[in-house]
Amino acid sequence: MKRFLAGLTLGAAALAAMPAAAQNIAITNAKIAAGTGAAPVEGTVIVRNGRIASVGAGAAPAGMEVLDAEGAWVTPGLVAPYSQLGIVEIGGVSQTNDTEAEDSPYSASLDVALAVNPNSTGIAVSRLEGLTRAATAPSPSNDLFGGQGAVIELKANDPDLVVKPRAFQMIALGEAGARYAGGGRLAVFTRLKDAFGEAQAFARNPNGYDFGRSEDSLLTRSDAEALVDVIEGRTPAMISVDRASDIRAALTLKEDYPRMRMILLGAAEGWLVADEIAAAGVPVITTPMQNLPSRFESIASTQSNAGRLVAAGVQVALSDIGNSTVSPRLAQEAGQTVAQGRIPGAAGLTHEQALAAITSVPADILGLEAGRLIAGAAGDVVVWDGDPLETRSAPTAVFIDGVRQPMTSRQTELRDRYNPAAADTNLPPQYSRSR
Repeated sequence: MKRFLAGLTLGAAALAAMPAAAQNIAITNAKIAAGTGAAPVEGTVIVRNGRIASVGAGAAPAGMEVLDAEGAWVTPGLVAPYSQLGIVEIGGVSQTNDTEAEDSPYSASLDVALAVNPNSTGIAVSRLEGLTRAATAPSPSNDLFGGQGAVIELKANDPDLVVKPRAFQMIALGEAGARYAGGGRLAVFTRLKDAFGEAQAFARNPNGYDFGRSEDSLLTRSDAEALVDVIEGRTPAMISVDRASDIRAALTLKEDYPRMRMILLGAAEGWLVADEIAAAGVPVITTPMQNLPSRFESIASTQSNAGRLVAAGVQVALSDIGNSTVSPRLAQEAGQTVAQGRIPGAAGLTHEQALAAITSVPADILGLEAGRLIAGAAGDVVVWDGDPLETRSAPTAVFIDGVRQPMTSRQTELRDRYNPAAADTNLPPQYSRSR
């Protein structure tokens, strides 16, 4: 009997840990903002088998579960184009911080997908704010190359959140890159091009290339394999860079490596070279409200950066780069760019552009079929209690791949457990503030 009960217990635990099945659901009476840059429309969103089946004015199919939005805003799930969700819990505690491997002999080949913790508390916190997918990235620590980032989905009770491993390669230029390359910018591109040269030699003759034979050898075999994918355009390079001159130098890499795909991360002074970025067809991930020059490389920071880049034709995704361990402010950052556009002489985004910059644009940059409410896209849908870009608004329902997610986090559970005003609390008297 004990074995039988133990088996039942283990079986129940296993079922609880399994991801839920996708729901077929119709969200009716919705104010639909599709994330494509189009104005909101009234209608119904139908999700079937984990994908968006249709968006429009039609009624819910007979027999399908219905969620009446009662006129509320409905958007795609938000997409964070840069974060460190799932790989760090407390930045100052090394045992919980897997963002870097400072003492490792490897650099470009480091694979963050294998370090993602699906139980990280920041995932639920971010999901409560409407985030459904995120790029999670390693940090360069002793080399220009930080390793390979991944894209995760923020599902609850799913043991494997990674939907796209080895999605991009992190590269540090600017002040950080200069530090890793030997102390100055004059060494950065020599180091970078030597590493790419070794990778190209390996690609030409994988079996004949001997790593480590020369003292000048820069790469391990694994690192060379990872960089071949970057040079040949299979893996985009996400380049952390802020100063205008450093951005201009980074863009010249496409001349030497024409198949390389590049993403600029940060680009605080991007507005100064916006036309050049646009001409190169390179997308930018930036924090729009950054205007305090925390370093010499960002002296020309401005809150008009995102607006000026978009006006020049640059594909811009918004991110809260400085708060990467949890991403609860993505919608707020986007909303502030709308307000920025209303300041005389400033440059911001329209409401539609701002929403796209946290949904469809980052999804496109990361190569995801998500971030928009159109037929065939991933069934990531968020219902809001107000305008999604207003600070006081919050999601009331979140779906990922058609699965409705719990609207709880460790923080809300602690709040509910220890709130003395809760009617159903069974806690002993010492938890009551009245004593």
